[in-house]
Amino acid sequence: MKYHQISNQLFIKNRKKFMAQMKPKSIAAFNSNDIYPISADSTMPFEQHRDIFYLSGADQEETILVLFPDAMDSRHREILFVRETNEHIAVWEGEKLTKEKATEVSGIKTIYWLSDFKKVFFDLMTEADTIYFNTNEHYRQAVETQTREDRFILECKKEFPAHQYAKSNPILQQIRGIKETEELDLMQTACNITEKGFRRLLGFVKPDVWEYEIEAELLHEFVKNRSKGFAYQPIIASGNNANVLHYVENNQQCKNGDLILMDVAAEYANYSSDLTRTIPVNGKFTQRQKDVYNAVLRVKNDATKLLVSGTIWAEYHKECGKLMTSELLGLGLLDKADVQNENPDWPAYKKYFMHGTSHHIGLNTHDYGELKTPMKANMVFTVEPGIYIPNEKMGIRLEDDVVIQEKGAPFNLMANIPIEVDELEELMNS
Repeated sequence: MKYHQISNQLFIKNRKKFMAQMKPKSIAAFNSNDIYPISADSTMPFEQHRDIFYLSGADQEETILVLFPDAMDSRHREILFVRETNEHIAVWEGEKLTKEKATEVSGIKTIYWLSDFKKVFFDLMTEADTIYFNTNEHYRQAVETQTREDRFILECKKEFPAHQYAKSNPILQQIRGIKETEELDLMQTACNITEKGFRRLLGFVKPDVWEYEIEAELLHEFVKNRSKGFAYQPIIASGNNANVLHYVENNQQCKNGDLILMDVAAEYANYSSDLTRTIPVNGKFTQRQKDVYNAVLRVKNDATKLLVSGTIWAEYHKECGKLMTSELLGLGLLDKADVQNENPDWPAYKKYFMHGTSHHIGLNTHDYGELKTPMKANMVFTVEPGIYIPNEKMGIRLEDDVVIQEKGAPFNLMANIPIEVDELEELMNS
């Protein structure tokens, strides 16, 4: 891995939090992701399942974590099963976790080879009444592929039909949503790498540059700083491309007088950052661009102040809608009649700002975290309002990542990344 090894104390704490909420005589299992094929002998780069990483730090394929707090043998209360390495694997694939290294990474003392899993697991299941299955219940999930976790669940139900089943996801939604100090430090590192990439761009962008050239500059800076690269598929949208919310082609030339909306950010140690900035191709905003930009910035700043302990996510978005409505009226994009006659299910502001303002971020860009209960300290949210005006070939979105505090306004992990019009223009023209 490119990142510096994380202290196993983080994963020890995370497992304790999870096990504290498990039922008596219950066992929980977590599987690595598959390595997904493309065609022939080609595969996609491996991405570890974030849940097993969160609980163990193991960043390797064919790994299984088993938690059994009431195991009769105390050695079996935490077990990590890893793929057995050998000289052939070392030559063709490189270093894999040894038992000693797996303990060092995870803090788990009992390490078995994966080949021992069925025998050991069967023995443990004779002691357990309930098994926790790790299903994907994220509110935005739309997975059609059968995963390694899915296959494990089907096999367990077949082999252990008399056991009770429980869900690990509600526990993970609760505990993963509230970050430990170590996690906040990792996320700050990701944001700092993103800042380096963005500052690099400010001296690079000029009329007639291509969107993919900007993407290449960012990737260079990210990998140079120990990131695998982008935390999500980068959006580098110049001119009217910015009005396609998930524009990812990044294949157009940036024209003089246009703006570029860039939703691009680095990951670090599997933790995401999520940044959006909008800059002028020629280094100078027109008055109209500046007016719309500052309207988005005011909404972002005011929306950020609303992210405090106790806030309800759904109510927060309603308040953000009111902030945006006021700005759209000021820009002349809406009039009072539009607001008075609006559909409550699709308010007038949605014509120009059709997405949400904030989501959890962490090990996933759209991370786990409770949404129907009050916000809590050390939850991390994005703040990302935008105004999209296709008939003016202009789309502006601004986004930072902020940490909810026990009291008062949130802490901005991206506070050092330029965002004010004057600063952007000065840096682009220096």
